[in-house]
Amino acid sequence: MNGYPSGKRCTSVVAALAALAFLLLPAAAGQAVAAEKPEVTLSKAQAGKGGDITVKGEGWRSKALLMILICGQATPAKGVPGGTNSCANDSGRAVTTDGKGTFSKKLPVAEPPKPCPCVVHVATVTGEKAQADAAFKVAGHPVAPLPAQQGGGKLSVLTDTELEGSSGVLTWFGAPPSRNFTFTVGNVGSAPVKNPVFQVGTSHGVFAPQWEEQQWRGTIAPGKKAQIKLPVELSAGAHGNYLVSLKFGGKVLAEQPWGVGRPWGVTVFWILLCVVVPAAVFRIGMAVVDRLRPRRRRSSRPAGRHRTGRIAELTDRLPKLRLPQGAVAADEAARTPRTKPPRESGRSGKGAAANAATNGATLPWFTPDTDPGAGTDPAGQLSAPSDNSPTTKGNT
Repeated sequence: MNGYPSGKRCTSVVAALAALAFLLLPAAAGQAVAAEKPEVTLSKAQAGKGGDITVKGEGWRSKALLMILICGQATPAKGVPGGTNSCANDSGRAVTTDGKGTFSKKLPVAEPPKPCPCVVHVATVTGEKAQADAAFKVAGHPVAPLPAQQGGGKLSVLTDTELEGSSGVLTWFGAPPSRNFTFTVGNVGSAPVKNPVFQVGTSHGVFAPQWEEQQWRGTIAPGKKAQIKLPVELSAGAHGNYLVSLKFGGKVLAEQPWGVGRPWGVTVFWILLCVVVPAAVFRIGMAVVDRLRPRRRRSSRPAGRHRTGRIAELTDRLPKLRLPQGAVAADEAARTPRTKPPRESGRSGKGAAANAATNGATLPWFTPDTDPGAGTDPAGQLSAPSDNSPTTKGNT
């Protein structure tokens, strides 16, 4: 009995808190939805080619990089079914939101490759995906109805996507990297999907993805699922961070990042080429120079004899002195080698004189006029003295 009033009070307090929460919950939910869904507003709803408009946004993630494009064949309700291929990518602009998630950017007006209805499409480039569209009319641009959507089946990705495979040795030397884009889809529509055609796109950095159509052979019944593998290949020498996107029916179903390593084999090859080619050119150049360079004649004579020959050559070029006739005869006699005297002691002076005459030597103390051998006959006898010569007593 004593605890009943206190229990009644607790019940009333709980009921009051529940009523307060019920009143505050819609406002909090509305704020959360507003915070999660970004918005885009335009300064003009219509403009011609060559003009410009101001695009403002709010509710975006802070410090997010956004891309602003004018796209054709799109509406704010259905988005951009044709992807960025139906947008004027040349006149697109990039902008970064501030700390509050707002931005303001001036955008030039250009005609998209597809006819209107057109929208100004704003989407995040990096990080968590978010996008928003605002209706816009390009003055003078043709208008066409939207393409009819294929009714019946509708595919949805059920599991996380995966890139299967690994790089080989050739990829390390610049071969194109390749993987298998694996995912599981389910048919959430009311009709079967037969031989669906997917679009696989690869993008690098802030560039738009390059889409490639690939058809999967098979049929997915309503409420069924299937695992699909599609090949993905990059260009030769590709490296860095890539993003693989999957699109079906004009809607992006999944995205998978792909980090590709640098082909270091190509770098090593170029380094070796820069070292080997200059060395080879240097060796060839030195060989050509050595072949064309004139060679010096090497003398077979020793250095001492070569110097002696040079001294003798210089001596011959000096002016020669004329000596008296007697001095010349004495010099010739001194240069003439003396013969060994005969062993017989009994030879007479006449034989010695004949020997001297035979050798043609002139004694140094005789002049050519007084040479005893000059007047001898071939038989070795002395000739008669001349009248002008002094009288001699005999042989000396």
